[in-house]
Amino acid sequence: MTRIVAITNQKGGVGKTTTGVNLAASLSASRRRVLLVDLDPQGNATMGSGVDKRTLAATIYQVLLGTRRIADVRVHSEQGGYDLVPANRELAGAEVEMVELERRESRLREALAEIASEYDFILIDCPPALNLLTVNGLTAAHAVMIPMQCEYYALEGLSDLVQTVKKVRSHLNPNLEIEGLLRTMYDPRNTLAQQVSQQLLAHFGEKVYRTVIPRNIRLAEAPSHGLPAIKFDETSKGAQAYLALAGEMLNRAAH
Repeated sequence: MTRIVAITNQKGGVGKTTTGVNLAASLSASRRRVLLVDLDPQGNATMGSGVDKRTLAATIYQVLLGTRRIADVRVHSEQGGYDLVPANRELAGAEVEMVELERRESRLREALAEIASEYDFILIDCPPALNLLTVNGLTAAHAVMIPMQCEYYALEGLSDLVQTVKKVRSHLNPNLEIEGLLRTMYDPRNTLAQQVSQQLLAHFGEKVYRTVIPRNIRLAEAPSHGLPAIKFDETSKGAQAYLALAGEMLNRAAH
C-alpha cells in the first residue's frame, strides 16, 4: 500500500526541503521505492536531488495544467536513489492559471493516481505558504508531516496549519491525518528549544517523532553539492538522524 505524505509548514526555513530530500534518500537506502514530488517553485528539492532545474523540458507545472502526464515528467535522482517529479520557477504561475480549471484542488491527486502503485512512499515537498499548491499537496496525501523549529513563533504558525488540515479534511480529503511533527534544527543547549519541545510533546504526544533532527553543518552543505546528506557524509549527525527518522516511519507503518 502506497503511503503519500505531504511535508508542509507555511513558515519558511524550517527544513521542509532538507527533510524531503534526506527522508527520500533514507527510505530508498532502506530498499523502499520512493518518489519525491517538488511542489515548490523555488525548485530546491530538485536541485538538492542533483537535477538541474534550469534545463528541464517539463516539470510538475505541466502536469498540474494537464498538458503532460506525470509518468513522462519524472526523472531518476542518481544521487538519492529515488524518483523525482521536478519543479522550477514556472510553477509560480500555476497558482493563477489553475484558478480557472475544474477540480483545481485535486489535480495532483489525479495525476499521482496513475503511478502511485509503483511506489512504497510518495513524499510531497510543499511550498512555504498555505496556497493552492499546498492544498493540492494536502488533497493528494494520506498524511501530513510538519517539520518545525522549536521556537516561540513556531507554535503560533502550527495552529494555523492544523486549521488548514481540518478544512482540507472536511471539504476535500476526509482521510487526511497528521502523520507527525518533526523537530528540526534542534540545539539541545538552547533553553527555549527545550521548553517548546516539551510543550509539543505535552500537546501532541505520540504525534511527535521521537527522532530529532539536530542543527548540523553537513546537512546545510549537502544541497550545494546536489547530494542528500547520507551520500555527502553518511557519518554526520544530520544524515544519521534522517536514517533514524526513516526507521521510525517504517516502524509506524508496520503497526
